[in-house]
Amino acid sequence: MKTIIATTDMMNEKPSASLPAFAKCKCPRCRQGDMFVNKNPYQLKETMKMNETCPVCGQPFNLEVGFYYGSSYISYAFTVALSVATFVAWWVLIGFSLADGDHRLFYWIGINAVVLIVLQPYLMRLARRGWLSFFARYDKDWRLHPAERPERLNSAQEENW
Repeated sequence: MKTIIATTDMMNEKPSASLPAFAKCKCPRCRQGDMFVNKNPYQLKETMKMNETCPVCGQPFNLEVGFYYGSSYISYAFTVALSVATFVAWWVLIGFSLADGDHRLFYWIGINAVVLIVLQPYLMRLARRGWLSFFARYDKDWRLHPAERPERLNSAQEENW
């Protein structure tokens, strides 16, 4: 069993609100511990390297083999929402036209593609955080309720995808 190391500062720290904790990829159960080993998503070799458990409350982050395949749905939703937002902003600020010689639509497509590529490491982390939050709910009394251990974890099959 892994020992949870929590300093007195962590124990006295108030949990952040839901949206900032989500944006910072904090543990969904306590909203204090970091889900990812490296806080910088642009360290590309370590972008998706996660802690096994929350360093604060002990919530396991890998609930079963292939658990994070479902995060692709959330990543897709973020990508569509961001594309719609940039489309509306472009339409309001610059406008579109189907007239010959007007290439503003193609400029938007190119700029949107660049924005999505640049934000992809961060969006992938947000998608994992969002997917886990469906299964590990916030518990304001997490100190009183120990984290549940995953039932269907097979570490021998972990890298077989």
